[in-house]
Amino acid sequence: MPNFRVRVLVVLVVLSGFLTVAGRPPATAATPASPSDSLWFDGAPLTVQGGRFTDGQGREIVLRGYNVSGETKLEENGGLPFASVADARRSATALRALGGANSVRFLLSWAHAEPVRGQVDTGYLAAVTEQMRAFLDAGIRVFPDFHQDLYSRHLFNSGSWYTGDGAPKWVVDAGSYPSESCGICLFWGQNITQNAAVQKAQYDFWHSSHGLQDAFLTTAQAAMTYLQQHLTGTEFADIAGFDPYNEPYAGSYDSGQTSRTWEKDLLWPFYEKFRARMDAAGWQDKPAFVEPNLFWNANISTQKQEGGLLDAGTLGPRYVLNTHFYDQKAISGVLMWGKAADGQYAADFATVRDRAASAGTTAVVSEFGHPLSGTVSDKAPTVLKAMYEGLDSRLPGASWWSNPSASGPVLSGTQWQWDLYSGRHHELMNGNPGKVLTSGDAWNDEDLSAVDLDDSGNVTLRQDARLLDRLYPSATAGTTLAFTYEDRSRDGSTTLTWNPVPSSLPDVAKLVGSGQYGLLVWRSGTGTAPTELHLPATFPTASTTVVSDLGTVYGPPAHTASTPVAVAPEPGGTGSRRLLLTDPDSGVLHYALVTNGATAPSADLLGAARSELAGWAAAHF
Repeated sequence: MPNFRVRVLVVLVVLSGFLTVAGRPPATAATPASPSDSLWFDGAPLTVQGGRFTDGQGREIVLRGYNVSGETKLEENGGLPFASVADARRSATALRALGGANSVRFLLSWAHAEPVRGQVDTGYLAAVTEQMRAFLDAGIRVFPDFHQDLYSRHLFNSGSWYTGDGAPKWVVDAGSYPSESCGICLFWGQNITQNAAVQKAQYDFWHSSHGLQDAFLTTAQAAMTYLQQHLTGTEFADIAGFDPYNEPYAGSYDSGQTSRTWEKDLLWPFYEKFRARMDAAGWQDKPAFVEPNLFWNANISTQKQEGGLLDAGTLGPRYVLNTHFYDQKAISGVLMWGKAADGQYAADFATVRDRAASAGTTAVVSEFGHPLSGTVSDKAPTVLKAMYEGLDSRLPGASWWSNPSASGPVLSGTQWQWDLYSGRHHELMNGNPGKVLTSGDAWNDEDLSAVDLDDSGNVTLRQDARLLDRLYPSATAGTTLAFTYEDRSRDGSTTLTWNPVPSSLPDVAKLVGSGQYGLLVWRSGTGTAPTELHLPATFPTASTTVVSDLGTVYGPPAHTASTPVAVAPEPGGTGSRRLLLTDPDSGVLHYALVTNGATAPSADLLGAARSELAGWAAAHF
């Protein structure tokens, strides 16, 4: 994850300390309810069809969640996300109930899966499986990721400013790499292109020097086979796919080679080999979440490189375009003054949508985020709001109501990161007992976890719950035409409202008031399963208003087969809830406004708001 964070005491004038985001609300996970809250349409495996994730009912699926977790990059818990299965279960419950997630990117370590060449550690895979099962049992879809940053921690000396993760020690020993040095590097990510040891190791992997790539593929196949054999059929159905390799980069280019030809000649053939290993391991019906050259969509022009798997042809249903996005300008502290604004990343996320569409597949932004401490942390509330806005729609909020048909598909995404041990680590950096890291993420001076533990051991949000626990269409029965969500999250004491209801819809505006609201427009499909929207904790059932062509209701009832607008628990027994919208038709335009801004609205106001929305939808679709 190249977030290029400014280091203290070097060139830039920075302020030290690890301060949490202003206005941080304490929160604790709900007490788990009975796990028997799945409905007949839950639990179907995901596939990719028509450029969208789809389930067995033909519904469009949106994955939203977090990376679990950067703890895998550390040694303190043996390359596992959690110290115990109990911690994994506690984290899964909180992630569902507090973070509104339906999916996680689950980090794995090659170094711990194959500590000795040719010998897969089944003890590590068994522990991985049990921790992964905690999330699957909570109704959360999982896509594993063999993670690396700066290739391997074993490239770095015990006194280094930096460290890495990924490849085992035997891999580094085989390469006889030069002593690592980044020179005068302000940001840890500069090691990717300036540290000769990192560059040479990356180069060797992509050229399969010393048989390294084949060894990795064999271990990856063994890990996938183990998971397929040791998860139940129901659990394995909720494995969404596999991310073969985090943030690939060439290391260095051969003479005459470009970033684009490197992707074509080395990266894509590697993905084809990985795809074959997935098939051999029993994952043939699951997509590979393939990442382009990590700099293909950088937002600093001097770092941007041509890429995006442009020469891979039509990716189709066996691959998903998997990319990351960080605002490197904002993180630098000098290239973006001030804070993010409405529509800040509309063009960046439009690039992701367009590239996935041209490749004939869907996309997932599997990493995005911003530092929560240090000199640029004041930007976090606006940067994250703008990123979620970009995932929801390709339009700025200011123009959404006037041109909703240009909204584009809702993107899947997993925020970096969800680290239960944030600020409470005990990591010996590069094995050095004189450099014990406890603060932040305990990795290269980063601090991006959305959660930590309070003094009583409760999982607590470090960011505004209104930002993280979001209304979103987790399953759409048909085709999503437009979606927006105004979360009214806070930047300190300031409420950020980037998408107010326009004055041309006065009754809708009166109904929403100063509350949160979301609006989904879709065209019904041929299936019988309902459309689902995740209901944040800020939308208590008794005070939630829904205005839809399917029905208008304040305080939706419990779901039954004959109730068109209703509420039901989300599967997993964590106390999270969903709004279910059941349409009886096919190919028909539908809309649903969901808000918590009204208190016992009158029937007249509900009817007037419905009339306004009906006219607006007819005019724009």
